[in-house]
Amino acid sequence: MVGLAGAIVINLNAVVGSGIFALPALLFAAAGTFSPFAILIYACLYGSIMAVIAKLSTIFRQSGGAQLYAQHAFGPVVGFQAGWLALATNMIGASANFHVLTSYLAAIFPFFDDPVIRLTTIAALIVFFTAISMSGTSRSVSAIKLGTVLKLSPLALLCILGFAQNGVPTDVQLPVFSEFEAIALLLAFAFSGADVAVAAAGETKEPRKTLMRAIFINLAGIAILYAVIMWAYIAIAPNPGEVDAPLAAAGEAVLGPAGVLMISLAAIVSVAVFQLNVFVAIPRIAYGMARRGLMPHPLAYVSPRFETPIVAIGAYGAVIALLALSGDFTSLATLMVGVEQVLFILSIAALIVMWWRNDAGLRNSMDARWALIVPVAIGVALWLFSLVPLESLKVIALFVAVGFVLYFASRRTAVAQDGIELPEGRA
Repeated sequence: MVGLAGAIVINLNAVVGSGIFALPALLFAAAGTFSPFAILIYACLYGSIMAVIAKLSTIFRQSGGAQLYAQHAFGPVVGFQAGWLALATNMIGASANFHVLTSYLAAIFPFFDDPVIRLTTIAALIVFFTAISMSGTSRSVSAIKLGTVLKLSPLALLCILGFAQNGVPTDVQLPVFSEFEAIALLLAFAFSGADVAVAAAGETKEPRKTLMRAIFINLAGIAILYAVIMWAYIAIAPNPGEVDAPLAAAGEAVLGPAGVLMISLAAIVSVAVFQLNVFVAIPRIAYGMARRGLMPHPLAYVSPRFETPIVAIGAYGAVIALLALSGDFTSLATLMVGVEQVLFILSIAALIVMWWRNDAGLRNSMDARWALIVPVAIGVALWLFSLVPLESLKVIALFVAVGFVLYFASRRTAVAQDGIELPEGRA
């Protein structure tokens, strides 16, 4: 079972992947010395959406996250679409990240540049992560915790050395208003995944308490981490032309070639832990959908030995292998931000519907503060969605169309084993 610490590191590692190693230069180019404050301001706005997710997590104790909330509030068709969108984008993103991981390896060890070696390595990594995820949730979370320490330690050392050598920067200049949209999309991608632990609520200790705490602790920690890294980057002032590997350039500025190696190894560990993290959390969406009769029944099977949904995990790994071995992938940042906003909007709407119906006595547990939190959450989600390029919106529409086909196809082999459980003795 996943405890509070495990839920925090699952959320943290869903956010801190490869993006932090490219974010500083891009964010500095957009916001300059104001970028650390832009991070903290965005975290406060994003916190309104996380408050909605956290509130919903106190009602349900089953796996699924946004998919579960949408299914309960709007029925199986909308619930299926929410789960399908989450699964599809995460599988494509995970497959692309295996190419990113091997590229980092090749930068240090040219051996991995060979096309055959690259594909073999990707296949081996997928098998490895699938096996760890199947072997037990506690074991997987322990590996994620170890990886979290290994990837954050070099970043902490970089910040300490940067401040020690250059001091803490105090000069702040406000960016021009027209640049805020670019900053918003960058930060939306940087904070993406901060609530992913709710997808594994069914394997979490006291999920109605644990997940809310994990969401807010993680959000605060991520905001502070990102802001401190940005301040250190500004203090070190590495070559601004190094937009692809800005933290490696910062590492070189404070430690020479050893700094480049340190940050490069941290990036490899970070992407690897991120991949293991999604192998633990995301298959639980398919498992929860299968338990509730929305996906083929075999995906609901749980291993008596490992107590994990091994069929859902295996299917997830197989699809990622097919995608990853079929070719290279371009950046999916804006697509993933777009889909995340769709899921956020569905979750906010689900909370409103449940409040109106007073499901689980929800109306009595929401005070006057929610009259501000909910409108702000709606405004932030709609604003970010409006910034997503038209090309990404077309892809999302295509996913929805495919989702309808899959929904009706899945009904043939689906068996509903579970209903949706609300707290005992409540409406």
